[in-house]
Amino acid sequence: MSSSENGAAVATEARAGGSTAAPSTPAWRAWLQQGLAFGTLIALLLFFWAASPRFLTWSNISGVLLATAVIGILALGTTFVITTAGIDLSIGTGMTLCSVMTGIFAVDLGLPMPLAVLLGILTGGVIGLLNGFNVAILGLPPFIATLAMMMIAQGLALVISGVSPIYFNDVPSFQSIALGTLIPGLPNAVLIMFLVAALAWFLLSKTIFGRITVAIGSNEEAARLSGIDTRRWKLIIYIVAGLFTGVAGVVMASRLGSAQPQLGVGYELQAIAAVIIGGTSLMGGRGSITGTLIGALIMSVLINGLRILSIQTEWQNVVVGIVIALAVFFDTLRNKRSA
Repeated sequence: MSSSENGAAVATEARAGGSTAAPSTPAWRAWLQQGLAFGTLIALLLFFWAASPRFLTWSNISGVLLATAVIGILALGTTFVITTAGIDLSIGTGMTLCSVMTGIFAVDLGLPMPLAVLLGILTGGVIGLLNGFNVAILGLPPFIATLAMMMIAQGLALVISGVSPIYFNDVPSFQSIALGTLIPGLPNAVLIMFLVAALAWFLLSKTIFGRITVAIGSNEEAARLSGIDTRRWKLIIYIVAGLFTGVAGVVMASRLGSAQPQLGVGYELQAIAAVIIGGTSLMGGRGSITGTLIGALIMSVLINGLRILSIQTEWQNVVVGIVIALAVFFDTLRNKRSA
């Protein structure tokens, strides 16, 4: 029997609504978590609508969706990593480095835009490769390995750009990647997010890749003893997550019309919070793409609503920090009840 077939046997899945769980996790728990997250999203929408009539205008909702695109794409990629019981702190600054490299390829080197975009995305894959090598091959704890990469990516973005933004004024079609409207009234960045989410859902729920991702998170040692090359698969998982980071970097640069080398810090926390709110367990073995999308929307609605209410940035950070702490707390409670 091949390692892939063994992986399928180890990761007998309980899937529902884009959620993949370990065998010991009842399917109804995944549905319940997604239902609670969706209910929270509706409650936030109603609260901010009651607080400010401007909130539910189409222009504002479109802005919320546009803001969700980057966080959502980052969160979708890191869902795979967290499902393996890992973590990736480098996605925020990694996204910035991908934006900067896209600017270097398109503006400084004058490469054709499609090639520059592809190379920008592949930069994310390289970041994921290095993270995966450090975690899977060298055996570094994911927290330490990706924290180091976070600092490296931040420094490289500043050095390569000369601490100055790279503007895409000479590549006018570049901004249409995020701000164009293939579907009237819907920015392309939002469409990209949903397409990437569909791909992520398929990978996690319908492929051997997804089953082995869950198996590693459920019990890595059991997966290894069953014949799965866990080191190789973890390396692949981090590469895939890195490619999602690359897509987010291109979308961010396109949305801003520039690569801003000083952005990125803090995005990783919002993305990780979105993943946990959506039902993916920090302990691994359970992942939900649908839940991650809902979690990303919750984070964007919360931040947008606080801004509409003219809450100071400092207090916005306090609220976001509380939300992250609560998300981790409830995830811990879920894991204790499932034990």
